Amino acid sequence: QLPRVQTAITGMESDVFITDSLVVIGLDYYLGEGARYRPVMYDYILRRYQRNFVVPSVMLLIGISGQLNKVDEQDHTALADMITYGKAYYFAKQMLPCTPDSVLLGYTSREMEGCKKFEGLIWYRLIEDQVLYSNVHAIKQKFLGERPKTLEVGNECPGRIGMWVGWQIVSHYMKEHPEVSLSELMQTASAQKIFKESRYKPKYD
Repeated sequence: QLPRVQTAITGMESDVFITDSLVVIGLDYYLGEGARYRPVMYDYILRRYQRNFVVPSVMLLIGISGQLNKVDEQDHTALADMITYGKAYYFAKQMLPCTPDSVLLGYTSREMEGCKKFEGLIWYRLIEDQVLYSNVHAIKQKFLGERPKTLEVGNECPGRIGMWVGWQIVSHYMKEHPEVSLSELMQTASAQKIFKESRYKPKYD
Protein backbone atom coordinates (compact mmCIF):
# COMPACT_ATOMS: atom_id res chain seq x y z
CA GLN A 1 0.00 0.00 0.00
CA LEU A 2 1.42 3.34 -1.05
CA PRO A 3 1.76 5.75 1.86
CA ARG A 4 0.22 9.20 1.82
CA VAL A 5 2.83 11.98 1.53
CA GLN A 6 2.43 15.23 3.42
CA THR A 7 4.70 18.20 3.96
CA ALA A 8 4.92 20.38 7.04
CA ILE A 9 6.78 23.27 8.62
CA THR A 10 7.93 21.64 11.83
CA GLY A 11 9.88 24.44 13.48
CA MET A 12 13.03 22.31 13.06
CA GLU A 13 11.49 19.53 15.14
CA SER A 14 11.67 16.70 12.60
CA ASP A 15 13.06 16.17 9.11
CA VAL A 16 11.27 13.00 7.90
CA PHE A 17 8.71 10.86 9.68
CA ILE A 18 7.28 7.65 8.26
CA THR A 19 4.72 5.01 9.17
CA ASP A 20 3.31 2.18 7.07
CA SER A 21 0.69 4.56 5.66
CA LEU A 22 2.17 8.07 5.96
CA VAL A 23 5.30 10.02 5.03
CA VAL A 24 5.74 13.51 6.51
CA ILE A 25 8.53 15.72 5.19
CA GLY A 26 9.65 18.71 7.25
CA LEU A 27 10.21 21.27 4.51
CA ASP A 28 12.05 23.70 6.80
CA TYR A 29 14.93 21.21 6.91
CA TYR A 30 15.33 21.18 3.13
CA LEU A 31 15.22 24.87 2.19
CA GLY A 32 18.87 24.87 1.13
CA GLU A 33 21.82 27.20 1.56
CA GLY A 34 19.84 30.36 0.78
CA ALA A 35 17.39 29.87 3.65
CA ARG A 36 17.40 32.39 6.51
CA TYR A 37 16.90 29.68 9.11
CA ARG A 38 18.56 26.29 8.87
CA PRO A 39 18.93 23.38 11.30
CA VAL A 40 21.74 23.77 13.83
CA MET A 41 24.07 21.00 12.67
CA TYR A 42 27.65 20.41 11.66
CA ASP A 43 28.33 21.19 8.01
CA TYR A 44 29.08 17.56 7.11
CA ILE A 45 25.54 16.65 8.22
CA LEU A 46 23.86 19.82 6.96
CA ARG A 47 24.99 19.16 3.39
CA ARG A 48 22.55 16.23 3.30
CA TYR A 49 19.59 18.57 3.84
CA GLN A 50 19.07 19.65 0.26
CA ARG A 51 16.26 19.07 -2.17
CA ASN A 52 17.85 16.09 -3.95
CA PHE A 53 18.20 14.21 -0.63
CA VAL A 54 14.48 14.16 0.23
CA VAL A 55 13.42 11.03 -1.68
CA PRO A 56 16.61 9.05 -0.88
CA SER A 57 16.13 9.87 2.82
CA VAL A 58 12.57 8.52 2.68
CA MET A 59 13.70 5.35 0.92
CA LEU A 60 16.46 4.74 3.45
CA LEU A 61 14.01 5.09 6.33
CA ILE A 62 11.66 2.64 4.64
CA GLY A 63 14.60 0.30 4.03
CA ILE A 64 15.71 0.39 7.67
CA SER A 65 12.22 -0.08 9.10
CA GLY A 66 11.63 -3.29 11.04
CA GLN A 67 8.56 -4.17 8.99
CA LEU A 68 10.65 -4.51 5.84
CA ASN A 69 14.17 -5.18 7.15
CA LYS A 70 14.12 -8.27 9.35
CA VAL A 71 16.92 -8.66 11.90
CA ASP A 72 18.06 -11.15 14.52
CA GLU A 73 17.06 -9.45 17.77
CA GLN A 74 19.65 -11.50 19.69
CA ASP A 75 22.57 -10.33 17.55
CA HIS A 76 23.96 -7.02 18.85
CA THR A 77 27.32 -7.13 17.08
CA ALA A 78 28.71 -4.36 14.90
CA LEU A 79 28.49 -6.76 11.95
CA ALA A 80 24.74 -7.18 12.48
CA ASP A 81 24.30 -3.40 12.47
CA MET A 82 26.46 -3.07 9.37
CA ILE A 83 24.40 -5.67 7.50
CA THR A 84 21.12 -4.07 8.59
CA TYR A 85 22.24 -0.70 7.23
CA GLY A 86 23.70 -2.41 4.18
CA LYS A 87 20.33 -3.96 3.37
CA ALA A 88 18.68 -0.55 3.72
CA TYR A 89 21.14 1.06 1.31
CA TYR A 90 20.81 -1.83 -1.12
CA PHE A 91 17.01 -1.48 -1.00
CA ALA A 92 17.18 2.28 -1.58
CA LYS A 93 19.54 1.81 -4.53
CA GLN A 94 17.15 -0.71 -6.12
CA MET A 95 14.28 1.76 -5.70
CA LEU A 96 16.37 4.70 -6.99
CA PRO A 97 18.88 3.18 -9.43
CA CYS A 98 19.74 6.53 -11.01
CA THR A 99 20.58 8.20 -7.69
CA PRO A 100 24.36 8.51 -7.18
CA ASP A 101 25.78 6.47 -4.31
CA SER A 102 27.23 9.69 -2.91
CA VAL A 103 23.72 11.09 -2.44
CA LEU A 104 22.44 7.94 -0.75
CA LEU A 105 25.38 7.97 1.65
CA GLY A 106 25.72 11.72 2.04
CA TYR A 107 29.39 11.54 1.05
CA THR A 108 31.26 13.89 -1.24
CA SER A 109 32.60 12.59 -4.56
CA ARG A 110 36.10 12.65 -3.09
CA GLU A 111 35.00 10.60 -0.09
CA MET A 112 33.36 8.05 -2.38
CA GLU A 113 36.57 7.73 -4.39
CA GLY A 114 38.53 7.25 -1.18
CA CYS A 115 36.20 4.49 0.03
CA LYS A 116 36.72 2.53 -3.15
CA LYS A 117 40.46 3.21 -3.35
CA PHE A 118 41.13 2.23 0.27
CA GLU A 119 38.51 -0.51 0.65
CA GLY A 120 41.17 -3.05 1.57
CA LEU A 121 42.61 -0.79 4.26
CA ILE A 122 39.16 -0.11 5.71
CA TRP A 123 38.47 -3.83 5.93
CA TYR A 124 41.89 -4.47 7.44
CA ARG A 125 41.21 -1.94 10.22
CA LEU A 126 37.83 -3.51 10.99
CA ILE A 127 39.49 -6.92 11.33
CA GLU A 128 42.63 -5.72 13.13
CA ASP A 129 40.61 -3.71 15.69
CA GLN A 130 38.22 -6.65 16.20
CA VAL A 131 35.20 -4.53 15.36
CA LEU A 132 32.93 -6.99 13.54
CA TYR A 133 31.90 -9.10 16.52
CA SER A 134 32.09 -6.39 19.15
CA ASN A 135 29.00 -5.61 21.23
CA VAL A 136 30.58 -2.53 22.81
CA HIS A 137 28.56 0.58 21.99
CA ALA A 138 31.56 2.94 21.96
CA ILE A 139 33.40 0.76 19.44
CA LYS A 140 30.35 0.47 17.21
CA GLN A 141 29.83 4.23 17.30
CA LYS A 142 33.35 4.83 16.02
CA PHE A 143 32.51 3.04 12.77
CA LEU A 144 28.73 3.51 12.48
CA GLY A 145 27.97 6.78 14.26
CA GLU A 146 27.82 10.30 12.88
CA ARG A 147 31.37 11.62 12.67
CA PRO A 148 33.13 13.81 10.09
CA LYS A 149 35.98 11.26 9.84
CA THR A 150 36.70 7.69 10.91
CA LEU A 151 40.11 8.52 12.33
CA GLU A 152 40.72 4.90 13.34
CA VAL A 153 41.09 4.16 9.62
CA GLY A 154 42.65 7.41 8.46
CA ASN A 155 42.20 11.16 8.25
CA GLU A 156 40.56 10.93 4.84
CA CYS A 157 38.07 8.19 5.76
CA PRO A 158 34.50 9.54 6.15
CA GLY A 159 32.30 8.78 9.12
CA ARG A 160 29.71 5.99 9.16
CA ILE A 161 32.16 3.89 7.15
CA GLY A 162 30.70 0.70 8.65
CA MET A 163 27.43 1.41 6.83
CA TRP A 164 29.26 1.66 3.53
CA VAL A 165 31.07 -1.64 4.22
CA GLY A 166 27.74 -3.24 5.14
CA TRP A 167 26.37 -2.14 1.77
CA GLN A 168 29.38 -3.71 0.00
CA ILE A 169 28.84 -6.99 1.86
CA VAL A 170 25.15 -7.10 0.93
CA SER A 171 25.95 -6.23 -2.69
CA HIS A 172 28.49 -9.05 -2.85
CA TYR A 173 25.95 -11.43 -1.33
CA MET A 174 23.40 -10.58 -4.01
CA LYS A 175 26.00 -11.04 -6.75
CA GLU A 176 26.83 -14.46 -5.33
CA HIS A 177 23.12 -15.34 -5.17
CA PRO A 178 21.34 -13.93 -8.24
CA GLU A 179 18.38 -16.19 -7.49
CA VAL A 180 17.60 -14.26 -4.29
CA SER A 181 14.92 -11.60 -4.75
CA LEU A 182 14.98 -8.19 -3.06
CA SER A 183 12.12 -9.15 -0.76
CA GLU A 184 13.90 -12.38 0.21
CA LEU A 185 17.04 -10.42 1.02
CA MET A 186 15.13 -8.01 3.24
CA GLN A 187 13.49 -10.93 5.05
CA THR A 188 16.84 -12.61 5.75
CA ALA A 189 17.42 -11.88 9.43
CA SER A 190 20.79 -13.61 9.81
CA ALA A 191 23.67 -11.21 9.34
CA GLN A 192 26.05 -14.16 9.67
CA LYS A 193 24.45 -15.93 6.72
CA ILE A 194 24.70 -12.86 4.50
CA PHE A 195 28.28 -12.18 5.53
CA LYS A 196 29.58 -15.73 5.12
CA GLU A 197 27.83 -16.30 1.81
CA SER A 198 28.91 -12.92 0.41
CA ARG A 199 32.56 -14.04 0.27
CA TYR A 200 33.46 -10.42 0.92
CA LYS A 201 37.16 -10.06 1.61
CA PRO A 202 38.86 -7.11 -0.10
CA LYS A 203 42.63 -7.33 -0.29
CA TYR A 204 44.90 -4.96 1.57
CA ASP A 205 48.31 -4.48 -0.01
